[in-house]
Amino acid sequence: MDLKLTGKIALITGSSRGIGLATAKAFAAEGCRLMLSARSAEQLAEAEARLRTNGAEVAAYVADVSKPDEAAKLVQATVAAYGGIDILVNNVGGGGGGARIADSTDDDWRNALERNLVQTVRMMRLALQHMKGRTGASVINVASISGWSPQLAMSGQYGAAKAALIFDTERWALEFVPHGIRVNTVSPGSILVEGNRWDGYRLANREYYEDYVRHGFPMGRLGTAEEIADVIVFTASPRAHWINGRNIPVDGLEQPHAPLDRRPF
Repeated sequence: MDLKLTGKIALITGSSRGIGLATAKAFAAEGCRLMLSARSAEQLAEAEARLRTNGAEVAAYVADVSKPDEAAKLVQATVAAYGGIDILVNNVGGGGGGARIADSTDDDWRNALERNLVQTVRMMRLALQHMKGRTGASVINVASISGWSPQLAMSGQYGAAKAALIFDTERWALEFVPHGIRVNTVSPGSILVEGNRWDGYRLANREYYEDYVRHGFPMGRLGTAEEIADVIVFTASPRAHWINGRNIPVDGLEQPHAPLDRRPF
């Protein structure tokens, strides 16, 4: 299927590894022009070089999008490189594990909201003027199944921030649709990527990991970054033009309410 993405300009935050990098590769395979961004200059340079070696048209900019000035410079760099923005993928987030509510601090909650909600709104606001009127413009916000399904392995503040991100998707879509821009959310379940938290747990606690997967994952495994990327790219494409203001779970029917003796981390 031709996703009609050839020549489109895609800005992807948090794109030096994991879901972000897999998404960049998938957009590149469809002929998109890419702007990568991450906080680590070394990892970002490696990702850029790898994509360019495979024939992608790619630029990269080191930025912490939780900082307003750096987010603004990232958007400016994208426009300077390509002349506009067709697709914005807000993939930056974090703060998954943490204290229970009784032990949490005000800073824990402020940090979770900044990392998972506020910076996304900031990027959308900054990119809007450069996306208006562009054919097939689209925003994809990466949330999590933690946004509606509480899990003991993930903090309450993380889940609350992702829930807000999911809740506001339709509101933002209504605001952006007059400008020809769709806004959707993709919510991954648990993803296994080399070097990520799940991978560390798998290597350190293989027996418990296998037991947890057996009881919590009906499809017998965790998801992959590539499986999330495929959904992001399709949803961002003109082929999905009738999908707007929606949250799309990609979780393999994950059942996160595992007994306490089988919870990870």
